Amino acid sequence: MRAARGVTAAIVLIVMGQQAVAADLAQAASVPQAGASVTEAPSPWQIRLRGLGVVTQDSGYVNAVPGSDLSYSNTVTPELDISYFFTDNIATELILGTTYANIDGQGTIGGLGKIGKVWLLPPTLTLQYHFTDLGAFKPYVGAGVNYTIFYNQDAGSADALKVKNTFGTALQVGFDYMVDQHWGVNFDVKKLFLKPDFDVMVDGAKLTGKAELDPWLIGAGLTYRF
Repeated sequence: MRAARGVTAAIVLIVMGQQAVAADLAQAASVPQAGASVTEAPSPWQIRLRGLGVVTQDSGYVNAVPGSDLSYSNTVTPELDISYFFTDNIATELILGTTYANIDGQGTIGGLGKIGKVWLLPPTLTLQYHFTDLGAFKPYVGAGVNYTIFYNQDAGSADALKVKNTFGTALQVGFDYMVDQHWGVNFDVKKLFLKPDFDVMVDGAKLTGKAELDPWLIGAGLTYRF
């Protein structure tokens, strides 16, 4: 009987020891090992810094002047945009930048030459869809609204010039190529539909018209995802 009891006690101790070892192994497996890499979810915030080419459509007219036309200078300017990702695919982007445009008479008012120069601030907000199943290559499309503010307006051959602030719409296509989790390069094209009204004084006569700018915004630069 004493031998049987001893064998039974030994079996119980062995089983309890095996259970304790198994529990220790399970706990060790659940704890990250030192030096192991941990993949963090990306921040929803992203910024880009681009060089931006502004290519305008040369079109417009002065009311009550048949055959009148307008043209505008093209420019290059720095541009900053800030993006917020609601999901991996859906984001919104705010584009910030400023530039200027020289306004020249064409057609029957070509003799006026440079009518004036205006600076414009066209903040644009777009809603984007990002394609995320192509690895480091991440194309996107977007559409949104624009409100353009015209400031520092100087008359040239005209006596006075006032281009009026206006709303417009925007279409967008572009891509990011991500070098790592945070840094990438970007190429982006936007089309703004922008047709502000203006008032102009020429030889003491007040005239009105419409400047059909409708610029292409072609940008390239760097992306940083926080």
